[in-house]
Amino acid sequence: MKLDKEVLDELRIEPGKRAELGSRSTKETKTDWFTQSTKESGDVARKKIAEKDLSSYVKELSKAQELLWADGSHALLIVLQAMDAAGKDGTIKHVMSGINPQGCRVESFKQPSNEELNHDFLWRCNKVVPALGTMSIFNRSYYEDVLVVRVHPELLDKTHEAPKDGSLATLWEKRFEDINGFERHLHRNNTHVVKVFLHISRDEQKKRFLKRLDDPAKRWKFSVNDLAERQHWDEYQRAYEEALTATSTPWAPWYVVPADHKYTLRALVGGIIVSEIDRLDLQSPKIAPEKLALLDKAKQQLLAES
Repeated sequence: MKLDKEVLDELRIEPGKRAELGSRSTKETKTDWFTQSTKESGDVARKKIAEKDLSSYVKELSKAQELLWADGSHALLIVLQAMDAAGKDGTIKHVMSGINPQGCRVESFKQPSNEELNHDFLWRCNKVVPALGTMSIFNRSYYEDVLVVRVHPELLDKTHEAPKDGSLATLWEKRFEDINGFERHLHRNNTHVVKVFLHISRDEQKKRFLKRLDDPAKRWKFSVNDLAERQHWDEYQRAYEEALTATSTPWAPWYVVPADHKYTLRALVGGIIVSEIDRLDLQSPKIAPEKLALLDKAKQQLLAES
């Protein structure tokens, strides 16, 4: 099963064009991909269709991962970025539920350590990119250094990259250039980068925060820092607008996925990843004739056992 090309085109930020997050829906796509028929109608039907689609994508991803491993010529890096409570963890849990853990790693990047601060901002991510034949998911990434650090420029004071004259005028442009170069380097070396921004509304974030606080089993997920960061909502939206616009490239485009409805989010992310893997045109390894003969001989020996 494949996600409709019109949906993919709608979600993708065309390289060279503005992201225009303010005009993108956080609830649905303009293209109606809920085309299957069910007995129910409205949101109930849409949820069932999305969950059915997600189930198909999970199966496709499982097969794709096996082919990725068998082919051994490419790696897959999935970058997830979003505001707090947008659903990154749940997306990883549900979309990648059929993946073999041996061939997939999830990397989560928190506040950088002293060791990491003594290197360039890409270093800590560069050292954990996936090996050929495997895939990795970055739950947040090097993009934090043009998002969080942009909203809180005082964080630069801890680094060797703080501008000596105090001016930040060109720092972000340089980092965007570094990111584009880094991702192009990965692409040239057969690491395919899939970047997804989970686009949640401020109202929906509030609802999810309150739900966490009302549920004793979920309160651990809430931090008072989440509330502090929420006060910078508009600043983050501007930072994301600039970052996504500057770094959506032909070799690593951004997809903006509406995240207010989790069932829609997960199905769309699954469809995007399946579509991107298909672009790799992976092939099952061809077995040389002499090896085939050895395999046939091994089969005959096993059949001959009493």
